[in-house]
Amino acid sequence: STLLASSAASDVYKRQPGNWASNIAAGSGYGYELLWMVTLSTIMLIFLQHNAAHLGIVTGKCLSEAASLYLNAWLKNTILATAMMAAVATAMAEILGGAIALQMLFGIPIKLGSMMILVLVLICEFTSAYKRIEKLIIVFVSLIGFSFLFEVWIADIDWAQAAVGWVKPSFPEHSMPVILSVLGAVVMPHNLFLHSEIIQSRQWNLEDDEVIARQLKYEFKDTLFSMIIGWAINSAMILMAAATFFQPQNAKQVDDLATAGKMLTPLLGNAASVIFAAALLLAGISSSITAGMAGGTIFSGIFNKPYEIKSKETRWGILLTMIPAAAVILLIDSPFQGLLYSQMFLGMQLPITVFTQIYLTSSKKVMGKYANSLRLKIALFAIAVIVTLLNIALLFVQ
Repeated sequence: STLLASSAASDVYKRQPGNWASNIAAGSGYGYELLWMVTLSTIMLIFLQHNAAHLGIVTGKCLSEAASLYLNAWLKNTILATAMMAAVATAMAEILGGAIALQMLFGIPIKLGSMMILVLVLICEFTSAYKRIEKLIIVFVSLIGFSFLFEVWIADIDWAQAAVGWVKPSFPEHSMPVILSVLGAVVMPHNLFLHSEIIQSRQWNLEDDEVIARQLKYEFKDTLFSMIIGWAINSAMILMAAATFFQPQNAKQVDDLATAGKMLTPLLGNAASVIFAAALLLAGISSSITAGMAGGTIFSGIFNKPYEIKSKETRWGILLTMIPAAAVILLIDSPFQGLLYSQMFLGMQLPITVFTQIYLTSSKKVMGKYANSLRLKIALFAIAVIVTLLNIALLFVQ
């Protein structure tokens, strides 16, 4: 149940500090030109997340377990090792976001704050402490998300340019790292592993075709609803960053999350920075817990076991995700750039996860009669190709 609630909040509010950083960098550095990436990434995520849930509902296995069962050992280990690295990158960004918030609120140094967040998150992971703060987290992060949505209506937005930006692909000079970071922040590979695990927590009857069909239908509606809200909030962040910081004659990305709090001043007044920092702190804690859960899910799956906090595989997976993530922060000089590049790495790992998922969900050996239809295969393969091409473009487009 905790897993399910964590994923739902993540889907709806896009609460990850890395996600916030990517959106703010996109809007402040490139105006409305990268809005299309939010649209494209959200469409991709709807297909991929529902497809991951399809695997979990039909087989009772998460993506990691299925890979262990149906892929040969060296290929499975390679794929899941990169997935663990993606979970570490995510956890690093989320711990770092929480540490930035501690610095904004209390002046605590980033590196010390990171260790404090790590200890708190591990306590929450291994106990039921998370349940006690979950509602508070959702309230604060919701406040920030919907504050951005409301401010869009009172801000000086160039809606004509925004409308073009939402649908017209554009690759401004030096924008590929930000484009990949937006992609990785929306379509997070570790979340596909986690979603295929948590969707099983409802314990429905996997042998009943009617139950499976009904749950797939409800899950798709839930996914579609949460993704539309996520698209709106991500777009609102880019719109507000563009309206507040973007200067066409002297385009420069905001490189400090503390500065981003100023975007909420027209609505929240002098308290904007404090409320922004409080939401960032809670978002960092919450999404760090989710990243640890994803790491536990992936690592347990390597041994063909489900996520179970009492099992040694799950506990080791959490520790192997969270401790290296915190250690990396000690080596980072620019926290904001650390956030961006962590999300960019998620975009780089994404093709591996997507192609693996397509193979498994298209296999009748794995899915039986619920294997992907030809039409769905084409759509998923198109997504995989686009993601791959964007990664190739990162190497060649400046």
